[in-house]
Amino acid sequence: MPATIYIVEDDKNIQEIEMFALKNTGYLTEGFDTAKSFFSKINEKLPDLVLLDIMLPDSDGLDIVRRLRERPETVRIPIILVTAKTTELDKVKGLDIGADDYLTKPFGVMELISRVKALLRRSKNLQEEKLLQIGQVMLDSEKRLVYVGEESCELTYKEFELLKLLMINAGIVLHRDTIMCDIWGMDYEGESRTLDMHIKTLRQKLGEAGNMIKTVRNVGYKIE
Repeated sequence: MPATIYIVEDDKNIQEIEMFALKNTGYLTEGFDTAKSFFSKINEKLPDLVLLDIMLPDSDGLDIVRRLRERPETVRIPIILVTAKTTELDKVKGLDIGADDYLTKPFGVMELISRVKALLRRSKNLQEEKLLQIGQVMLDSEKRLVYVGEESCELTYKEFELLKLLMINAGIVLHRDTIMCDIWGMDYEGESRTLDMHIKTLRQKLGEAGNMIKTVRNVGYKIE
């Protein structure tokens, strides 16, 4: 069954180009020009990926990302933000609240197709494991819950995805670039201290169990 992609874009010309390109690649597509029509459809059928313009007539794209990440049934849907904004702050904000990747207008059709394929592939790999446990830390990816011993641990969206990636690859040193690619997008160009800050807060929230996350100097991180 081909993947279903919802395209939320109020510029009809751009929406048609995106739909045409993705249909020709073998995907099922449906277009929406407002947040209202998009959420109405989401309540009927969930897509495999959302291509989301950041500027819409009735809503901010970032607000849509937040709403999707707050709902259990949509929290894991891959999201690519499409934006004319090019500042680093805009990109970081979108990725940190839960978007998986971004495209900056104008972009080429081949780049769009490449990003969609890569994100669908990455998303499938990250969702294969549902229950993970290392030491006192238990992660339930289906319910998006983390426990340290018997205590619940509240994590942000990116902290959760980061912990999950480390736990799936327990004992393996993950290169910084690999983590940045998987968690913040395939060619995220933000400063790598974004990763260091997330590791720091993740360790703090896990308490003593945070010591399981090891820094491998000049390489990256691992959990053991």
